[in-house]
Amino acid sequence: MTKQYLAAIKNRRSQYALGKDLPLAEQEVTELIKEAIRQSPSAFNSQSSRAVILHGAQHEKFWEIVKNELQKIVPAENFAPTEEKVNSFAAGAGTVLFYEDQDVVKGLQENFALYADNFPIWSEHSTGIAQFAVWTALAEANIGASLQHYNPLPDAAVAAEWKVPASWKLRAQMPFGSHQGEFSEKEFMADEDRFIVQ
Repeated sequence: MTKQYLAAIKNRRSQYALGKDLPLAEQEVTELIKEAIRQSPSAFNSQSSRAVILHGAQHEKFWEIVKNELQKIVPAENFAPTEEKVNSFAAGAGTVLFYEDQDVVKGLQENFALYADNFPIWSEHSTGIAQFAVWTALAEANIGASLQHYNPLPDAAVAAEWKVPASWKLRAQMPFGSHQGEFSEKEFMADEDRFIVQ
């Protein structure tokens, strides 16, 4: 079991060459994402992680919003590489928008005042775990993905478009789709610089 789990983690890589030909039906992908988030641990079992799961045209609309927001801050003469990058995400089949519910965080701060300063930090832990769980689950299903952080640029437009509750804070975006390219070799820093074992 341990070897299988580590193999799954190793299989999770950033895929930037995405296509729309998924090996699973749309509903199966949705359920996979939901279950991965459901099973992700959180401090005090707060279950603060939220997600907006976009498929097809809705997914493409999200990346159009991102592109429109980027055009406001990137000079026109330099926009071509940015547009190319955003288009590569839109070329996929879907996107998961990861949120953390700030009402949950505030409630925990009020109910457990002793740990109040830690709950925002633990919320960030929760979303990171949820993102990793979804990413690994998608990789296991032979679906490519990468993790992006265009927030807070599109936050307001996205909230209006998909009626996202005001208490949800956007933390990351994960475009996903079929594998349309190979992975580059992954390099690791030296263990002696990263680990202390006593």
